[in-house]
Amino acid sequence: MAYDGEMGADQRIDREHEAVAGTERRRLRADAARNRAAIIEAAREVFAEHGLEAPLEEIACRAGVGIATLYRRFPGREQLIAAALVEKVTQYAEAAADALAVADPWAGFADYVQRICELQAADRGLSELLSMTLSADEHIEELRATANGRVMELIDRAKAAGRLREDFVGEDLLLLLIASAAVGQVTLALDAFQCRCSPGLPLPPSAAQMNLAMRRLAATRGCGARPGLG
Repeated sequence: MAYDGEMGADQRIDREHEAVAGTERRRLRADAARNRAAIIEAAREVFAEHGLEAPLEEIACRAGVGIATLYRRFPGREQLIAAALVEKVTQYAEAAADALAVADPWAGFADYVQRICELQAADRGLSELLSMTLSADEHIEELRATANGRVMELIDRAKAAGRLREDFVGEDLLLLLIASAAVGQVTLALDAFQCRCSPGLPLPPSAAQMNLAMRRLAATRGCGARPGLG
């Protein structure tokens, strides 16, 4: 009986140790979640203010964590950019969907261009992200592909309505985004896009040329390897 009693005491001690260990694990998980959320929020602010090349040390400092903690949560800059800006890229895709819901094709197209330029003007990080690829994050690129498909619908609708010049292509709008047009310049750009008797636009860059340019921009901002010149 005494032996059985000793075993019972040992079992109680084991259960107490397991309970303490479980509490500690939950505390560590909660701390990790808080740190991750703080890092993402700080990254949103810093990238919006200073762009995607902003020092990660500044983000860690603003989040109240050490740089080692930041790297444990986000081993690469690309992962941090994706986590910080996924909501803004979602807004970018949703803006195109909202524009397609506008009955007037030209108004929908013009509203979309205005909205995207407003988003860019308010967030330097988003402006830079829209001009580059982020191949390390499939979700961001899926959102971008969805948005681009909707933009092509906007362009086709405006052309079919006779309001957008026939030689306008999606790459022309992308070049506008890469140029990070200020909101005050949008009216001038939209006026140039309208259908009227005027000299044709230069041939647009090919999709391969645009992709190469965007990957090079990504590399200059610390996201991925720099592609070759060939």
